[in-house]
Amino acid sequence: MGTDARLAAECLRRGGLAALPTETVYGLGADATNAVAVSRIFTVKGRPADHPLIVHLADARQVRSWARQMPAYAQLLAAAFWPGPLTLILPKLPEVLDIVTGGQDTVGLRVPAHPLMHEVLEHLGRGVAAPSANRFGKVSPTAIEHVLADIGNLLGTDDYLLDGGPCAVGVESTIVDCTGSSPRLLRTGAVSVEMIEQTTGLAVLGADGRIRASGTLASHYAPTATVHIVKAEDVNSASVGAGLIASAAVRTPAGMVRLLEAADHGEYARNLYAALRRSDELGLRDVIAVLPEDAGLGSAIRDRLQRAAH
Repeated sequence: MGTDARLAAECLRRGGLAALPTETVYGLGADATNAVAVSRIFTVKGRPADHPLIVHLADARQVRSWARQMPAYAQLLAAAFWPGPLTLILPKLPEVLDIVTGGQDTVGLRVPAHPLMHEVLEHLGRGVAAPSANRFGKVSPTAIEHVLADIGNLLGTDDYLLDGGPCAVGVESTIVDCTGSSPRLLRTGAVSVEMIEQTTGLAVLGADGRIRASGTLASHYAPTATVHIVKAEDVNSASVGAGLIASAAVRTPAGMVRLLEAADHGEYARNLYAALRRSDELGLRDVIAVLPEDAGLGSAIRDRLQRAAH
């Protein structure tokens, strides 16, 4: 473990795995052109083989090495939000590995904003396939300590953990299907529907089930504790001894453990996964969550909590 992006890039070049910081969550990365290395991601995570990975790029110019075409509205989105927490689904080139795409004819591409991750990508000069650096379906890591706790014992001595500090956004990237005439939202994130529509001038459509994407299963992001979604007015009647995740406007009743007390959506998102992890560290059986309003980043927070509670 360390903070040297060059060492992380060398690890990937040798066919190793690297835990990598992004502005969203920590990823478990492999050289996306190395099928053997990518296959280890699935083994370490316990990830289904048909669940596609997102390929991280150093800049938008590298898209031409991965995608057959990029519609005009996707180019507008890339110009507006890359580097940043946005993944674009595009028709893949024939040479893109099926193990990366889950056997689909599309590939998810993103240019991350974290400076250390950018250094890794620049040094490597190739795309990096990187889902979240945790066991499949569990709470995503937003600090290197989370990665160590989840999969540290599953990595080899030749792998590398790159410590880039806490993640600034805290929830996974927005995923937009750009294979049709209009954008389709596959996963919510920090780039909201309103932002996409304002940038493209197009109405955002809902997912139609044609394309599988990361983090879209009904049950995901789940701690061992059972997550219950309640309204703010019902918190007082919730379980004594449970953990509470809510905005600062919701008071903590006697006998409950406050796990998160967020002043705004940004703070809520940054600390959400750490709060869910703390519930397990404390041995809590139940977590009570009050959803933020369904707008902007609040929509992504709601999505993650609803999947955790499924």
